[in-house]
Amino acid sequence: MAFAWITVAAVASLSLRGVDAATTPPGSSPTTSPYSNSTKPGLQLTTDANCTCYRTNSSTANYFSHHSFFDFRSMGQYVHTPPILQDSQANINAPATNTFFSSNNWTNMWTAQNWDNGALMKANNSDVTGSDATLYMVNSPNNIYIEHNSDVLGKREVATRDTPTYMVMRTARLNAFQTSAEIESSSTGYRFLSVRMYARTIGAPGAITAMFTYRPGVNNALNSVQESDLEIRTRDPPTRVQFTNQPSWNADGDIPQATRNVTIPGGNRWNDWAHYRMDWTPGSTTWYVDGQLASTITFQAPRDASQVMFNSWSDGGTWSGNMSTNGAAFLQIQWIEMVFNNTDAAYMPKPGGCTNMCSIDETPVTGTPVLVASGGRSSGDDDDDDDSGVSALSVPVVTLVVALVLCFIQF
Repeated sequence: MAFAWITVAAVASLSLRGVDAATTPPGSSPTTSPYSNSTKPGLQLTTDANCTCYRTNSSTANYFSHHSFFDFRSMGQYVHTPPILQDSQANINAPATNTFFSSNNWTNMWTAQNWDNGALMKANNSDVTGSDATLYMVNSPNNIYIEHNSDVLGKREVATRDTPTYMVMRTARLNAFQTSAEIESSSTGYRFLSVRMYARTIGAPGAITAMFTYRPGVNNALNSVQESDLEIRTRDPPTRVQFTNQPSWNADGDIPQATRNVTIPGGNRWNDWAHYRMDWTPGSTTWYVDGQLASTITFQAPRDASQVMFNSWSDGGTWSGNMSTNGAAFLQIQWIEMVFNNTDAAYMPKPGGCTNMCSIDETPVTGTPVLVASGGRSSGDDDDDDDSGVSALSVPVVTLVVALVLCFIQF
């Protein structure tokens, strides 16, 4: 960055960047949050236009400037399950499966991928490329679509009447290749965030479903990649999930301190609906499932601005395994939510520092923030009592602290 010597106030303004408006598709209706841990009465539901910063909870509590929310639960007008395309070029050339995925509301933030791994297979050097694929894989927008929720009610599943639809990311094995799905953030400038999805993974062994941040290595070299992963392998037991700060291997073998294979807390299984959360903050990445801490890794935590990605894939390599012909696996997502900072110059700073502090963790309504503190005063307090953890005097102090921290991490 070119403005290393600036005032603390300027850092507070310039370092907090992002997309202002939450993005809830037409026809969606927020429902009670399945993961809310709010115990503070009187917090007011608000809009992102009224929030100048967001405070996250739990062990990685931090401050972020912007919020986005994509809700796939009430999108019946877009329901269509496209057939699996049998030709690799048809997968590459496939259009979006509905008008929502080609709308500005979606494409301003996400891009469906259509790249293939042909070049990586030709390179044939996993120590450099990070791939030991044995199967040609093609990403396709045709594998990203909206589907009716036909669940039978279960212990950890959300009632069908409340969530009639969800987004699907599909990967399927054909005779000659694997067709897969990936979305990448249009911006590569995310620098620290808390990203969440309410999702499940189902289907055949031999697939990976993932939510992650990614910054490519210099000249695409594996040893300089910066990446934090939440990955589910469908050949693993349904009680296990993988967390990693990449790279997790090199020419000398595995790097054990970079990765953890963890039992999902709370007795959950990845083929049940669950709330997955990944917090990337300076010096660490922390993962939660349904609000419970699952793992923290400080080793080689990402440092620089990155993209955010979701995918469902297989390439016949060591990591994914080889899916049987005609097999398929699916990442099904009810919603995606993020609070974040972004270093892109195109993002305008929010005025007001942290005067209107909001939370997406203490809200009773998924995707809708609550106002925690406004104009130096905590929401829900009377004149004599303040038990919110943010006193009437603390908001300016928090703003100063945030500014100082951002001054340090920005440069």
